Amino acid sequence: MEPKAMPVLFFTHGAPFLLSNQAQGAQWRAWGEEVGVPKAALVFSAHWETEDLTHGEVGVHQDLIYDFYGFDPAFYELAYPAPGAPDLVLSLEKCLGQPLKSANSRGLDHGVWVPLYHFWPGAQIPILQVSMPQNWSNQRLFDLGQAMRPLTQAGVVIIASGAVTHNLRQINWSGDSPPEAWAKDFDQWSVQALCQPDLDALLNWEQNAPSPTLSHPTPDHFRPLLVAAGAGWERPVHFPIEGFEFGNFSRRCMQWG
Repeated sequence: MEPKAMPVLFFTHGAPFLLSNQAQGAQWRAWGEEVGVPKAALVFSAHWETEDLTHGEVGVHQDLIYDFYGFDPAFYELAYPAPGAPDLVLSLEKCLGQPLKSANSRGLDHGVWVPLYHFWPGAQIPILQVSMPQNWSNQRLFDLGQAMRPLTQAGVVIIASGAVTHNLRQINWSGDSPPEAWAKDFDQWSVQALCQPDLDALLNWEQNAPSPTLSHPTPDHFRPLLVAAGAGWERPVHFPIEGFEFGNFSRRCMQWG
């Protein structure tokens, strides 16, 4: 039987508070149930940047990276022992026409395991995390996504994890105050650019989007979206999770296909 063709996903992974937020967790679980059971998941996160494309742990993910500070001590004891996906390394290298560097000892960072903790709570899906190449242009990141598209036809879910808006200095951690205009405008601009779709607007988001430096003082959390958009381009896009939290932090997530 041929594997089921799988979608491409963009996670706005949010803060580690997601781990104990039952209402939000239910949204993520419902989305995961809708996506179904892939052969494996190939994941990129804003929290792992390297000079060259590098893959992480290929065995069972026993060792997580708790790359956040000052949260509930219970969070640092959570586990997500998903299987590794060593065969996916070879499949990805074939798509890209180049070998990947290896960092086999690197576990999943919080941009991956925190949302997956709810998305696939059974930790049953084989996971391979690949780094974000930090010096690649927007076009090259989009092209990376395009090159990986055949993997979705082989039953692999491609996931990029970042944020639609990410300005920690503007976040109101004390409550859910209404988002300011700059955050709402950037969030809606992203919807428009992806739904049209407008590739020029997306690739030149630093010039075309409203208030880009307010929404992203540094580009690291937006750049994974370019990879996902490349992999999902010309497939129908929808937004399984929307809204704001902590004032100006968009929760928008995306699915192509």
